[in-house]
Amino acid sequence: MTGIELNRANLPRIAAPVRRPGYDPAGVRAGIVHLGLGAFHRAHMARYTHALMERDPGAMGWGIVGAGLMAGDRRVRESLAPQDGLYTLVERDGVEESVSVIGSLADVVFAGEGTEGLLARIDDPAIRIVSLTVSENGYLLNPATRALDPEHPMIRADLAAPLRPMSAIGVIVEAYRRRMAAGRGAFTAMTCDNIQNNGDVLRGAVLSLARLRDARLADWIEAQGAFPDTMVDRITPATRPDHVAHLESAYGLRDRWPVFAESFTQWVIEDRFAAGRPEWEAVGAQFVPDVAPYEVMKLRLLNGSHLAIAALGRLMGHRFVHQVMADARMRAYMAALMDRETGPTLAPVQGVDLPAYKRTLIARFANPAIEDTVERINTDAPINLLVMPIQASLAIGGEVELLALALAAWMRRLRGQDDKGDAIEIRHPLAALLREKAAEGGADPMPLLSIGSFFGELAGQARFVEALRRWLASLYDVGASATLDRALGAG
Repeated sequence: MTGIELNRANLPRIAAPVRRPGYDPAGVRAGIVHLGLGAFHRAHMARYTHALMERDPGAMGWGIVGAGLMAGDRRVRESLAPQDGLYTLVERDGVEESVSVIGSLADVVFAGEGTEGLLARIDDPAIRIVSLTVSENGYLLNPATRALDPEHPMIRADLAAPLRPMSAIGVIVEAYRRRMAAGRGAFTAMTCDNIQNNGDVLRGAVLSLARLRDARLADWIEAQGAFPDTMVDRITPATRPDHVAHLESAYGLRDRWPVFAESFTQWVIEDRFAAGRPEWEAVGAQFVPDVAPYEVMKLRLLNGSHLAIAALGRLMGHRFVHQVMADARMRAYMAALMDRETGPTLAPVQGVDLPAYKRTLIARFANPAIEDTVERINTDAPINLLVMPIQASLAIGGEVELLALALAAWMRRLRGQDDKGDAIEIRHPLAALLREKAAEGGADPMPLLSIGSFFGELAGQARFVEALRRWLASLYDVGASATLDRALGAG
């Protein structure tokens, strides 16, 4: 069967149950530029904006220009430009799924070979928000200090050619400079990445780079710009060929780059904007004065648990998260991790029933319809998702046994082979160093733990190091499955 090509001209041909936009996508005007146009942004922020446009035609001035920054992001242009920025979002809950064509993208830009065109789009006075989802690695931080690393090769390159930046931070700084030079107002820079205090982290990185360029520029950004904190939540696997095939066979729609996601979604935003914002609260977003309690809850319970089970699950040979969660032992491990170790580090969160939230997480991870891969999590999730709750639990005298097991599994995985002998590809900006230290240490965690930029002062925490050493030795000795039995038996 040949499906209908997704584009504006063909929208009238698309029939139920696929939902077409309740507005004319040709009338969408850009008010936001988004850096990092991957699956998550299109399942989350672009989805909220689309829903708002369906509710309020006045919101069509908040259309999104989606930009790919990396050399490998050609798919942004090659897949979405022929589709007039349209794409399909499939939201799955168990065996049920809903299918919608999303029309909130006003345009797409590929900036992997040069950012002049992207900067020109941000220059438009109609652009009032520059948002980003570039993963923690895209902020070019020193992992130990959580501040911009001025020696990072991309930062050094951006300082050498500041008018032609390649990094997301460099683009934001140069875009602010151009606004200042033109005598125009500042935009809001809004991160949607899973980083604790993400708005403050982005603000610090932008101001640091700006100050390395021009103190006057940094002062202007500090006075005029805005960097709200956000908490984002929706499990969104990377698009696979079978997703494309399913959409065409089941719905007769040919989409080069659809998005598949769970039905659950959450967005908590600090209401701090420099030049106005969409009324996203009308379609389910939550604006609060302080995002931190929600953010820490999500990072420690969801993201920390995700990385813990993904590392162990990959060593056992599992490919998908729901396969990991089909093992009752892994569900018990995740529940115990949240109840005993990560949960006790949280402050109260207004309006949230924590026991119910934890149960929901286990159910979401176990959803077989999502087919999220453990390698996506192992690759994308920063190790701080384990390091920070370890530090927090140690600070209150709490337990760290299960967190130590999670970190031990992460370290064991760096040897590049699971318990069955199958190869594991290590994809990380510092992959060579991590593999070298993992090979040097073997069952001894100290060579890896000595990388201070990753682990800070954890090497000096004797109680934690003892547990980490014991679990890493067990993983090498008897494997992940038997080690998990030991951990649950000890509990």
